[in-house]
Amino acid sequence: MMTARRSPSDSPQLDLLGGDHAAPVELHRLFFALMPDDATRAQLQQAAVALKAQQASLRARWIDPARYHATLHFLGDHPMLRQDIVEAAKVAGDALRAVPFDWVLDFAASFHGREPPCVLRGSIVPEPMPQLWQRLREALIRAGQGGHMERTFTPHVTVAYSRGGMLETTPIEPVHWRVDRLALIHSVVGRGEYQTLYSWVLVG
Repeated sequence: MMTARRSPSDSPQLDLLGGDHAAPVELHRLFFALMPDDATRAQLQQAAVALKAQQASLRARWIDPARYHATLHFLGDHPMLRQDIVEAAKVAGDALRAVPFDWVLDFAASFHGREPPCVLRGSIVPEPMPQLWQRLREALIRAGQGGHMERTFTPHVTVAYSRGGMLETTPIEPVHWRVDRLALIHSVVGRGEYQTLYSWVLVG
């Protein structure tokens, strides 16, 4: 079971390949994300600081730790904030049933992209995580929001965007994350303002 709350003051980081570049036309982005608590966020920050020190030659744009999160589902870019999509997403979130689980992130790597994202990942993906992704995907499709649904899911937390080279796979001090919160995020592409529209606590 999950409990929902509206939280307009939170400011998580956008985590989608290519970063948050300015666009000539204002674009409103919506996505679901897993949100760390303060203790986990501090662990993620320590891992990023150590990685930055180890990769001194890597030219990268490092992300504000306040914006760390793990993207679960992307709901598209739109010329305005689409309240119909927001409400459909809330219906999907309200219908979701999921339990909290533990996720250990123990290595850093890169994805391909215009600015290759430097990400933290786990060698083992806990079974409840893809189950949560699949159940939310099915709920979004039932709510009429299947147009942007990905067919695969690679759990990660983006900590930087490289300005050139790719980051080789690198072990990190393990980060232990008790995943127990899901959020619906709104951002305007190219701006530093991010808003949590709704959040749900995974309560089992």
